[in-house]
Amino acid sequence: MTRGLSVGEDSGRCPEPLFAVENLRFTHRGKDTPLLNGADLRLERGERLGLTGKNGSGKSTLLHIGAGLLKADGGRVILEGRECVSEKDFVVARRSLGYLLQNTEDMLFCSSILEDVAFGPCNMGMPEPEAERAAYAELARLGLEHLAGRNGQSLSGGERKLAALACVLVMDIRLLFLDEPTNDLDDDAGERMIRALEDCALPALVVSHDLPFMRRVCTRLCLLQDGRVSDIPTA
Repeated sequence: MTRGLSVGEDSGRCPEPLFAVENLRFTHRGKDTPLLNGADLRLERGERLGLTGKNGSGKSTLLHIGAGLLKADGGRVILEGRECVSEKDFVVARRSLGYLLQNTEDMLFCSSILEDVAFGPCNMGMPEPEAERAAYAELARLGLEHLAGRNGQSLSGGERKLAALACVLVMDIRLLFLDEPTNDLDDDAGERMIRALEDCALPALVVSHDLPFMRRVCTRLCLLQDGRVSDIPTA
């Protein structure tokens, strides 16, 4: 499977961002205060950007809008240098986007973890035997091959998170959205998550409260506060 750009690879060669939102505005129905109020964010090619902020600040909402799962009240969404306006635009863009949801139970719905991981490649037209081989290899890379025959509902929270990550990484993607990837992970599972992200070397937008984790895997950190995004100094 294609692993995408290494961090830093070809950075700056193309002026268009890999992902961006511009002047993004969103207010929940029935609320008076905007959740996103002119938010700007730009993820360059080869970059891993960490986004943090208080609970309810709109981090997951920004990811949902960026993936076309939620419609903004205003602003622009750009994926791979192209503005996404219609659902058709997002359908095309999502083929290169891997999204690790915060609630990973929604990603594990088959009778076995092997089937869950193979589902995406099969859905994209890969023959089932080849998809299962790719799925097993991805599980083995994450040290999860012993879970291949298990049902997702029987796993611990950390095992489900890593199995869901395998579902994402097995795909031929060029960009990762990760929503609270270290939730439910113990130290060992957290290290496996970090190694997997380092190995795949995909550009990513990481939403998390876990600053030590983000400082290890991200090249830049930002804060979402009062509906806007600002850089966090690295020093």
